[in-house]
Amino acid sequence: MSTEHENPFSELDDMDDIEAEIEAQELADMEPASVEELEDENRQLKDRLMRAMAETENMRKRGERDRREAEAYGGTKLARDLLSVHDNLGRALESIDQKLRDENTALVEGLELTQRELLSVFEKHKIVKVDPAAGEKFDPKLHQAMFEAPVPNTVKGTVIQTMASGFTIAGRLIRAAQVGVSSNTDPVKQAEPESESEA
Repeated sequence: MSTEHENPFSELDDMDDIEAEIEAQELADMEPASVEELEDENRQLKDRLMRAMAETENMRKRGERDRREAEAYGGTKLARDLLSVHDNLGRALESIDQKLRDENTALVEGLELTQRELLSVFEKHKIVKVDPAAGEKFDPKLHQAMFEAPVPNTVKGTVIQTMASGFTIAGRLIRAAQVGVSSNTDPVKQAEPESESEA
């Protein structure tokens, strides 16, 4: 009868005791580590720690750079979409003659104010207009050549006409300025302006 009421977990306790004895025996069989082995292990752990710290620092710097780029260039897609609004406002203002300007002064002023406000918002978000002047050297990083023409009294490779302004955002090009470029190979005549000034 007494055997029926024995502790059902006694076998588990016995197993724990056996495992503990095996672990104790294994520890006793292990040879003590030499000082050189411990120093080598210490060096390896230090090296791994330094690498982990360097990787963490690199990740922090990468994250900071990504955050700055997202802040600076995050609005690029929206800026590109708004460029057509700028262009259309410019075309509308260019098509207004003096008669229409006199008859609809308030409307014209409203259009001009809207264009100025748009450029002001662009500037606030580091969107800068690229509007090369005639005679400026052609820059393939900022300009797109739409045509070449041998215009007299111009230097080859300079802008002769700007058809559409370009834009950059935080120094990065979002649209190149569309320009005409001089292909003039004749030397520029500088004697003519001097003779005119003498006369």
